[in-house]
Amino acid sequence: MNNVRTVSETKRAFYNQHTRPINAIYRRVVEELMVEMHLLLVNVDFEYDSIYAAGVVSIYDRFMTGYEPDADKQSIYSAIIQSVGADPAQYRRDTEEVLAAAGAIPSVDSFKSVLNEAKTSSGNDTLQGNLHKVIANPKFKYSRLFATGLYNVVEAIDAEALKDKDKREALLDELAETLGFNNELLKKDIELYRGNLEKMAQAQAVMKDMVEAERKNKAKREQAKKDAAKAQETKDAKESESVSSGESDATTESGTETSTTTE
Repeated sequence: MNNVRTVSETKRAFYNQHTRPINAIYRRVVEELMVEMHLLLVNVDFEYDSIYAAGVVSIYDRFMTGYEPDADKQSIYSAIIQSVGADPAQYRRDTEEVLAAAGAIPSVDSFKSVLNEAKTSSGNDTLQGNLHKVIANPKFKYSRLFATGLYNVVEAIDAEALKDKDKREALLDELAETLGFNNELLKKDIELYRGNLEKMAQAQAVMKDMVEAERKNKAKREQAKKDAAKAQETKDAKESESVSSGESDATTESGTETSTTTE
């Protein structure tokens, strides 16, 4: 009997946990991340590790920047991780640990030394330990999420080193060779990640401008309503005053006529 959960069941589990609507610009990010995690977790060769976790968490955090309402971000994150039967807190904890280990490495050259040491030793921290497991596992299941986590590890060491394309590609080639990855696939996945970050940043900027424009238009409409109401009040007050003045004049004229008649 096949007890492996289907993609549809994973999506249903997600929407059962997070019941509020998801903004359209972010819905694709959420569902693609969830499906990608699902497909990895049901693969017999997949093994969870902190670098993979860093890929998941970094994709979620970066692509969900600016999400409104902000209070929903934690609920969506938890629902994604729980929908594939995992622990949201563990993903956060392991991500923080591996990136902290990376941040303690002084330079990319030092990281290369760690990488070489990982060929024979798991070392004393989670980063070298994870790298060693990858190198030692001939059936390691490569994924875009692991590649993204690896990119964030290097970024934690030296973000500037990743800005130069030639240096970035040379480093990725070296990483791929040591870890046993297809270097072209690794570079392609990293460039896709970087490009999508730029696109999302642009989309978020447009969204922010649209929200701000709508806020200003709403404020103008409300002010216009207030001005119109105030103008109507002023008009009504003048008309009321005019009517009162007319009645007063009529009363005065009536009194004058009566006095003349009497005389």
